[in-house]
Amino acid sequence: MRNSVVTVEKWRISSFQLAVAALFAALVAVVTLSVHFPLANGYFNFGEVVIYSAALLLGPFVGLVAGAGAAIADVVLSPGYALATFIIKAVEGFLVGYLIRGLNRKIKNLTLCASVAVLIGGCEMVVGYFVYDLFVFGYFFALYAALFNIVQMLTGLIIAIPIMHAVLRVFPQLRHYIQ
Repeated sequence: MRNSVVTVEKWRISSFQLAVAALFAALVAVVTLSVHFPLANGYFNFGEVVIYSAALLLGPFVGLVAGAGAAIADVVLSPGYALATFIIKAVEGFLVGYLIRGLNRKIKNLTLCASVAVLIGGCEMVVGYFVYDLFVFGYFFALYAALFNIVQMLTGLIIAIPIMHAVLRVFPQLRHYIQ
């Protein structure tokens, strides 16, 4: 059976990517809801690992949808953040997936490409939440939350890159999503 394809301008999204994106969005929500540590007005979680893994392995579309899945958890755990999370995490996932593709074309060290992509995408997340927290809760809380977001980003980086390498060893055919 042929894999159907939806073409949106220059982006080709297969039915496989659409299904996997939905699964990753749900997985982000489940991981976030299952393993989280409450903070003052938010929580520390491991959903970042899933967003980074999805984006690194399957590119910007899957990263975007997986990132948006974090908003599902926020609806339950911290509803005031749900809309901000939807936007911030979707952009983060997209950026990581987009950047690894671009960097991988110029630099052949996949670990370096993935690290740079995650650091840039993660910085977008830290800055996005800092701006949101600044307007909603004030400077000191925004600074406090930014420290935890940096730790969350680095934790995601440290765990997602070995996951990416392990998955690519088992499923080398996934490499074409990041090339």
